Amino acid sequence: MSKTYYSPSHEYITVDGNIGYIGISDYAQKALGNVVYVDMPEQGDDIEAGEDFGAVESVKAASDLIAPVSGAVLDINEQLIDNPRLINEDPMANWIIKVEISDPSQLSELMDEEAYKAHCEAEQH
Repeated sequence: MSKTYYSPSHEYITVDGNIGYIGISDYAQKALGNVVYVDMPEQGDDIEAGEDFGAVESVKAASDLIAPVSGAVLDINEQLIDNPRLINEDPMANWIIKVEISDPSQLSELMDEEAYKAHCEAEQH
């Protein structure tokens, strides 16, 4: 059964075993507006928790993507190369990268959906 965690910088990771699908939250895509470009790492790259692994650019701004966990990039969502707007349509279904999680204990530092909702509400005030 997969479980989704959120980082304070508005990335999510949906975890299934030691595989994670990382993207940006609905809150983040709404704040960014129309996504026009997604900068992604390459398959085989390593990402480090707390460090950027790419960026999402919209008509309003560019935002770094911060890795919620460390791991190896198994795959990138190639559909986003030609159609980055998929993130606006459904950010939870349109993950950006698929990783093999190297340290599952890092997940305990992330928020569940309830804590993340509270985090977003606090940011708005």
